Amino acid sequence: MTSTDKRIKSIVVVGGGSAGWMAAAALATYVGQGTDVRLVESEEIGIVGVGESTVPYMKTFNTQVLGIREADFVVQTQGTFKLGIQFNDWGRIGDSYVHGFGTIGRSLGPLPFHQYWLKLFLAGRAPEIGAYSLPTAAAPLDRFMVSPADAAPGSPLADIAYGYQFDAGLYARYLRGVAEHRGVKRIEGKIVDVVQRGEDGFIEAVVLEGGERVEGELFIDCSGFRGLLIEQTLKAGYEAWNQWLPCDRAMVVPSASAGPLTPYTRVTAQAAGWQWRIPTQHRVGNGYVYSSQHISDDEAAATLLANLDGRALAEPRPLRFTPGRRRKFWEKNVVAVGLAGGFMEPLESTSIYLAQSGIQRLLGLFPDRDFAPMLSDRLNRESAFEHERVRDFLVLHYNATERDDTAFWDQCRTMSIPDTLRETVELFRLDGRYFRNAEDFFALPSWVQVMLGQRIIPRGYHPIVDQMPEDKLVQFVERARQAVASGVAAMPSHQAFIDQNCKAPQP
Repeated sequence: MTSTDKRIKSIVVVGGGSAGWMAAAALATYVGQGTDVRLVESEEIGIVGVGESTVPYMKTFNTQVLGIREADFVVQTQGTFKLGIQFNDWGRIGDSYVHGFGTIGRSLGPLPFHQYWLKLFLAGRAPEIGAYSLPTAAAPLDRFMVSPADAAPGSPLADIAYGYQFDAGLYARYLRGVAEHRGVKRIEGKIVDVVQRGEDGFIEAVVLEGGERVEGELFIDCSGFRGLLIEQTLKAGYEAWNQWLPCDRAMVVPSASAGPLTPYTRVTAQAAGWQWRIPTQHRVGNGYVYSSQHISDDEAAATLLANLDGRALAEPRPLRFTPGRRRKFWEKNVVAVGLAGGFMEPLESTSIYLAQSGIQRLLGLFPDRDFAPMLSDRLNRESAFEHERVRDFLVLHYNATERDDTAFWDQCRTMSIPDTLRETVELFRLDGRYFRNAEDFFALPSWVQVMLGQRIIPRGYHPIVDQMPEDKLVQFVERARQAVASGVAAMPSHQAFIDQNCKAPQP
């Protein structure tokens, strides 16, 4: 048991934005009693704010970890709901598929549903896989609802998985209110120096422009790409993944709302990368993620502006990044959270998730003043594994393409990929098998939908499927499709759901 004299009494979060205020709010909630939590940020330093689209874990983090009411969060951030991501022009120009959240059909015996479907699909007797997943089927029809309390157990309506699309700047402001209400003290100022202890190099304090020293026992680095503490001071090192993730720039711009409020994020492949469209209640977030080796910043900005649904509300803003991860996320008494720990790119909306996962991991491995090395070793191992598996999933999108119409896509199609990913793809191509790797964040439905959506079609199916009589197989697969279709039919439009439950006032 940790004695009270060994307890950490002072935590300093360096940097605001979504990551900083999420960390501060969580720490104040769980270790704040008797512990001083302060956050240092400067109004002068801008927030990246790329991550306006999330995966379903966001709901868990907000409601279960932070105890935030969902409707309140959606209203305060002008949020909308997200059933998945629509991918256009990725496998070939003209292709479109949805990577929906949640489950596909239901498993039977030792096999997942898609194996039974696969036998019929390969024989031309079943529609695309999306017809068997409620979020995937509902998204393109602009329908949405949360699971009703009276949904029948086992019904597709009983467990509707969804994320959110929202204004990241408003989320940071909202979380600041939550954190300050729970005792976090915000300190305005630009850090100009970092003081280390002589004997072990631990961070002792950060020094602000006016000379104020902010001392702490544990420091959370949420300073973004630059990694002020973890990298600039402690030299934790960075593992770059450019050889697999070729995009290293983004051009971002908000635009006026146009058309229906889609319950999905749209990502469209472009000549040298891809463009996102994220609808919030009163505007649309847009960005072009691209490779600086294949297109100039001016050309990227022009492409972005030419492909907006509504008028641009600002000038395009450039961002630069090096895809990869920190070699150590926890070094000495500093833990990196968010972009300070690593960044791959926004393709599958994992940036905010990885920050939340990092915060959860820190809470589980929270140290006392002894900073037992086995705690940081464990956090570093788990964080590295999680980043590498997310990396493989993102690389899959680029490499699984038949496009050779531009130098960028030809490079993606022909590049060598990590061995871990190659094995996953080859196993699926053989007969549709997929095995989750430990606590890999992306589960079977995600991998199956993206591989099929990008034309990795298995040559066969699992031999156990043949044990089921043909008529039973047809009936089993068709029942799953009908259950999803009737579930979708029962859902209101996304706009109607928001109007009734969580409409934000005009800004």
